[in-house]
Amino acid sequence: NDFWAVSLPNDLATSSPRSPSLFAYHAALVLLDAKALFSKIKVADLLDPSMHANRAAVERHHLFPKGFLSKQKITGIRDTNQIANYALVEWGDNANISDQAPADYLPNMKARFKEMELERMYRLHALPANWEHLDYRDFLEKRRELMAQVIAEGYSTLVAEKIGEDLEEVEIDLSKLVLNGESEAVEFKSTLRTNLHTGDKDARMELAVLKTLSGFLNTNGGMLIIGLSDDGTPVGIQADDFTNEDKMSLHLVNIVKSRMGIQAMTSLHAHFDDHDDCRVMVIKCRKSPTPIFLKDGNTERFFIRTGPSTTELSASQTQEYIKQRFMG
Repeated sequence: NDFWAVSLPNDLATSSPRSPSLFAYHAALVLLDAKALFSKIKVADLLDPSMHANRAAVERHHLFPKGFLSKQKITGIRDTNQIANYALVEWGDNANISDQAPADYLPNMKARFKEMELERMYRLHALPANWEHLDYRDFLEKRRELMAQVIAEGYSTLVAEKIGEDLEEVEIDLSKLVLNGESEAVEFKSTLRTNLHTGDKDARMELAVLKTLSGFLNTNGGMLIIGLSDDGTPVGIQADDFTNEDKMSLHLVNIVKSRMGIQAMTSLHAHFDDHDDCRVMVIKCRKSPTPIFLKDGNTERFFIRTGPSTTELSASQTQEYIKQRFMG
């Protein structure tokens, strides 16, 4: 909605080191278990005051260093110290980077990490693609938008934690969730099994639902609401043409058990609710203690949530993710 897409990016257009929006971004990095930029150490650990060093363990690094910007005739503190130009790094990296151009220092920094690590790092540190080659003003604008998305993702983990506290008993304000829109922890689907364009049952609709559920289970949990379009418009569950709600619940249980395994069902709870005069199915997902694979024909696929979307990982990415998420 407008807050995440317009108001928050505008609030991030500041050089104030005590901006509430900056604090929200740093809090989101902690909630999302992010590591400092170009580091193997978590932001939460680096911000821990019990860590001692000659300098602070973590420092705010100018992504476009002031010395570099001065050569571009950008010297005002309000310009160089925009919070969108800062990232949290270990102090040693900050000292090594000094006033180098981003395109000069970035290759050596990236060489330390695997592709999947870099993808997550770029997402959580709100770095646009090829940011090192962008015009500084364009970079700031794009990064503010991405920072707002990270803050939204951090907020969504609080929703996911609330969902996971007790799948059956925690009260969820459905209207508020719908108003906030889709996020890492919330997604809408129009139907469980019916293609609204053809009016026929369509296995692709079921697959889309199962992808979302497996993504929630493999990440931080979440909630899938069936009976709402992508923008939250009420559709209702009548298009799925089940005899009654019990039949719809049983169908969900059967496809989850057959394609994701009985373990997945222990982390799911479905119920029905009313929203804007429409009946919807609400599926709450707890963060799974074990990896959940989705059977698709003769193959098994692995999905996670990345922001408000579900992403399939390759075999090597899956192996690395399982090592970090389930065995770390």
